[in-house]
Amino acid sequence: MANIYLPDIAVIKDIIQETSDTKTFVLEFRDSKIKKAFEFKSGQFVEVSVFGVGEVPIGISSNPLKKENFEITVRAVGSVTNVLHQKGIGDEIGIRGPLGNGTFPVDEMTGKDILIIGGGIGLPPLRSLILPILDNRKKFGKFTILYGARTPGDRVYKNLLKKWSESPKVEFHETVDVADDGWTGNVGVVTILLDEIEIDPNNTAAYTCGPPIMIKFVIQELLKRGLPEDMIISTLERYMKCGVGKCGHCAIGHKYICTDGPVFSYKEIKALPEG
Repeated sequence: MANIYLPDIAVIKDIIQETSDTKTFVLEFRDSKIKKAFEFKSGQFVEVSVFGVGEVPIGISSNPLKKENFEITVRAVGSVTNVLHQKGIGDEIGIRGPLGNGTFPVDEMTGKDILIIGGGIGLPPLRSLILPILDNRKKFGKFTILYGARTPGDRVYKNLLKKWSESPKVEFHETVDVADDGWTGNVGVVTILLDEIEIDPNNTAAYTCGPPIMIKFVIQELLKRGLPEDMIISTLERYMKCGVGKCGHCAIGHKYICTDGPVFSYKEIKALPEG
């Protein structure tokens, strides 16, 4: 990316309808050199341009070990994302990135138990962490995924959730806030799932992403269970306009969520001013 403000052209290769308002876009850069050079880490994001409408930051949701293309999972919640949802296979969009220097720490957690806690549309960024861990499963201890969604229909990656629930490589639990007639699983907020698992606080790294209120209560529960502050890893949500630390929209104290994050340990979060 020679010009940090100039997007590269990406082609939509496939679209997966996840929920009524959420789609996964499989993307590939039009320029073969850019495609070959593009690499990202778990937790990074891109700025997505829908030409003539605007730009929006979206977390990368695919496996960083897979180089053929990359994926973003997008909920239609505003002008840019609503128009993006109207795009079809073969259409082109702009991509700036990958962006973000605060990423999910993985290699330094070798040998530890891994606990993933996702809520709603917070699962896509965590997917970029889950998939490479599964690819290198022997490097880690016990691997547990907890996922909560508003309703059964709001669960993203339904086929993948089923696969995880049946896999011997991972302990998977999920819940919904509001059940429907066909739901036979847990009902309640995602923190109720912590009562279903065993955690070794001295050998566990926990990663969480979701709505801010969910993250707040997840962190509280993990602290109660004795996890060290630097072993609780979370994303922070702020409006990231430029994505490169120039505009100041996402500043919290002396930190910029776009360039210092968007992933922080709770020890780092605790030191930031509230607001």
